[in-house]
Amino acid sequence: MAEKLSAGMTRDEAFALLTEHNKDAFHIEHGETVEQTMRYFAREFDPENEEFWGVVGLLHDLDWEEHADDPDNHTIYAAKDIEAAGGTPELIRAIQSHTSDWNTSLPAPEHQMEKILFATEELTGLIGAAVVMRPSKSVMDFNVKSLKKKFKDKRFAAGVSRDVIRSGAEKLGWELDELFARTIEAMQSFAPDRDTFGKDEAAE
Repeated sequence: MAEKLSAGMTRDEAFALLTEHNKDAFHIEHGETVEQTMRYFAREFDPENEEFWGVVGLLHDLDWEEHADDPDNHTIYAAKDIEAAGGTPELIRAIQSHTSDWNTSLPAPEHQMEKILFATEELTGLIGAAVVMRPSKSVMDFNVKSLKKKFKDKRFAAGVSRDVIRSGAEKLGWELDELFARTIEAMQSFAPDRDTFGKDEAAE
């Protein structure tokens, strides 16, 4: 039986913390997208801890909006805020593991949950950006072939690190195509009728 992990806060408390430190609707939606992606994978790999995986996804970029000018310390600022809100050391560790490529003093992904966060966090952004460009504005008719084209075009969503995505697939022992297919399926499971990163919706 899997070890039960505690985030030290409920999902509602985590969302309140997210909105306290993030005012841009895009950043809030990104947190929710990664939360739901993590929950999808938790149901396959660690159903006992779906809530924990979800809170990790929701808060993974907690400090980005306030400290985007200091990427080397991304998630270090967040650790203080999460701890003050009652978050557990394991929650902080999991969140910090996704920025270990920026700052090698942070823990590298070891657990399946941490590897999935590392591999999918940037990828959900690439998928979201690609879906915006589609006539349907829906992830439901999006596929691996289309994603591979956008992945290879380095000018498209240039801020998305292809190296991180490749590294994430390696950490999981998955081929890139498998990571692409699984992440698209994850996003299709919770955003069937709209683009999760819709600019128009975010402005409402």
